[in-house]
Amino acid sequence: MGTFVPKPSLPPPASTVGVVGWMRQNLFSNWHNTLFSLFGIYLLVTLIPPVLNWMVFNADWIGTDRSDCTGAGACWVFVNVRFNTFMYGFYPAQEQWRVDFIWGTLILLMVPLFLNQFRWKTWLGGFILFIYPVLAFVLLAGGVFGLEPVETEQWGGLTLTLILAGIGCVAALPLGVMLALGRRATEMPVVKSLCVVFIEFWRGVPLITVLFMSSVMLPLFLPEGVSFDKLLRALIGITLFQSAYMAEVVRGGLQAIPKGQYEAADALGLSYWKKMGLIILPQALKIVIPGIVNTFIALFKDTTLVLIIGLLEVLGMVQSALNDPNWLGFSSEGYVFTAIIFWIFCFSMSRYSQHLERKLHTGHKR
Repeated sequence: MGTFVPKPSLPPPASTVGVVGWMRQNLFSNWHNTLFSLFGIYLLVTLIPPVLNWMVFNADWIGTDRSDCTGAGACWVFVNVRFNTFMYGFYPAQEQWRVDFIWGTLILLMVPLFLNQFRWKTWLGGFILFIYPVLAFVLLAGGVFGLEPVETEQWGGLTLTLILAGIGCVAALPLGVMLALGRRATEMPVVKSLCVVFIEFWRGVPLITVLFMSSVMLPLFLPEGVSFDKLLRALIGITLFQSAYMAEVVRGGLQAIPKGQYEAADALGLSYWKKMGLIILPQALKIVIPGIVNTFIALFKDTTLVLIIGLLEVLGMVQSALNDPNWLGFSSEGYVFTAIIFWIFCFSMSRYSQHLERKLHTGHKR
């Protein structure tokens, strides 16, 4: 009886692998998918060339005033001339190094958090969250150590956007977690009722109303001679508003944890806070990472609403610059520039959240 010799395996057909295979599977798998793909390709071919011509090829990049914008494309001279204003607002030019130092130092401090070999991540994270913001505020405000004082009314541009979004996100997350835990505290009806009232109240009013009340109405209820900084009032309003939405996101994660996890923690004799901190919350927060990041992205975009109370973040500074008679008619360039900035930050947060999901994936998802 002869020995069986298996035939060598043949390579897969060229039409099922590589670029051709991907296109057949994702773009042209059936007639209606093919129809939509061809329509999408038609739109891209129709729209992209004119956009590129306006933004890049026919645009004016170098100059000092509107007379240097002679092409048929965008006038990026407007953005170049006003760039410092868009970044720093009305912060004094000779003191703008303080802003650069703060953001540069923050980036350097955060780099070790992404290194697996770094062992003091908890301590460094606590320093960044609780101590560094105080030091940064002292440096920005000045008035100490020989630094020139700079009023918060002079803060603006992208700097103010990042301050509002950063502090709002950092403060809203722990407050939202506590509210979510309080709302599920069925054994403490008073605490649960207070959390429910708080969450439903702040979710029931628009943010623009909260900002207006904090800036215009709140000072009317304060004693004579007592005043709060406008930026501080905006930060408090944004934090309280966003924490209500964050609480509902976290509550969804808590409800997704199987009841057996709670029972197992109780069987081990863990206290309430150990049960939540060591078993329940880590799982719940991992589940709702997309919802948390979505809330952060919404907050980052909602910072533009502070324009109504006279705080000029990056969009407010662009609109203010468009009122300059020397630059009338260049609103498209200003808004496109602002849109690109917001897209970069929002897209970065989205991509990092996806990376975090993959990193924390433990194989329990179905």
